[in-house]
Amino acid sequence: MKALVDIVARHKQGSPVGVYSLCSAHPLVIEAALREAQADDVPLLVEATSNQVNQFGGYTGMRPEGFRVFVHGIAARVGVPVERVWLGGDHLGPNAWRSESATIAMNRAQELIEQFVAAGFRKLHLDCSMSCADDASPLPESTVASRAALLCAAAERAWKRVGGEAPVYVIGTEVPAPGGADDDLHELRVTTPDAATATIAAHRSAFAGAGLAAAWPRALALVVQPGVEFDHHKVIDYRPDKASALSASIAADPQFVFEAHSTDYQTPGNLQALVRDHFAILKVGPAATFALRETLWALDAIEGELSGADAVGLRATVLAVMRADPQHWRGYYRDDVALALDLSYSLSDRIRYYWPHPDVRRACDALLASLRRRPPPLTLVSQYLPRQYAAIRSSRLEASVDALLHDGIAAALRPYLRACEA
Repeated sequence: MKALVDIVARHKQGSPVGVYSLCSAHPLVIEAALREAQADDVPLLVEATSNQVNQFGGYTGMRPEGFRVFVHGIAARVGVPVERVWLGGDHLGPNAWRSESATIAMNRAQELIEQFVAAGFRKLHLDCSMSCADDASPLPESTVASRAALLCAAAERAWKRVGGEAPVYVIGTEVPAPGGADDDLHELRVTTPDAATATIAAHRSAFAGAGLAAAWPRALALVVQPGVEFDHHKVIDYRPDKASALSASIAADPQFVFEAHSTDYQTPGNLQALVRDHFAILKVGPAATFALRETLWALDAIEGELSGADAVGLRATVLAVMRADPQHWRGYYRDDVALALDLSYSLSDRIRYYWPHPDVRRACDALLASLRRRPPPLTLVSQYLPRQYAAIRSSRLEASVDALLHDGIAAALRPYLRACEA
């Protein structure tokens, strides 16, 4: 990860440069991100969370090695060299097993991070902030840090065994648990400079106590709360004035930048301000699959106009599968009156958990195959995808379903690329 270390070093030297991290396991989203990175001649950082990918398969059904093969396969199809695809692990820790005792959960977390490293993941977020079944809540900072050091030690052992570039580490977390916020948000409390400093100090001490002095310089980012988040139907925007003291505190630190989670749906100007204010690593996930869903819903409506048939389309199939299997949204969508709206349109985009379902995949494949055989007329593109219609009319976009879908997804990613440019 020398190239990522170099980006952080350039930022610390005063250049307003950054990198964005795509947290998605959807092949169309990853392909769109790769094509945009290829067009801009920059690497792409793709991260998997411990819920998506773990030694038991996660909700994607993929283990770390399988995810690497999956992403590299898409890169090969697009024509992006694998060395331009960086792999990271997000929220690596006991989160997936927090209903177990701390001993069991941490043993599984160490096994998980070893598998991530063995598979070639080199940016690792050490997140042990969550309480396990026999823990106090909240956990003391010293416990969080000492557990993060345990995970770092496991990662270092795995790296020394398999070789390759040395891993780099991200510490800390002041964001909702992986999966997104499940409450109606109004305002967020920005991390205080003292809290950020205390987190760094606790981890530095824990690393030293665990004999990880050689690994500590490769801890390059700290996750904090800059005051950004989203709930089901609104976005909490970045306010630079509220984060000014926090920003100034990290500017004086010779080693760390901030990593900002939940930056989905922020405006392009907000993303640029975040990077300027030393949130040099921006995470995006649901916004990308929200854009995918938005575009597919439009294409499904176009197909319905063209076919005029009573066949069940993609949208109806997805919603039927979600209602039949509510495990991925039941704890988030609690208002029965708003349920129909939330299932389709919530910014938390719980639909992203259902794209791998066999019925959904078949419906999506059938939709795209039909529109490839009979491309949509511009009149319907104008009606349902006006932004892409304008791009077609100005000769910036092909009038094909695959181009329409790519552009719909890429529109959510381009502001991140622009924000991270020096």
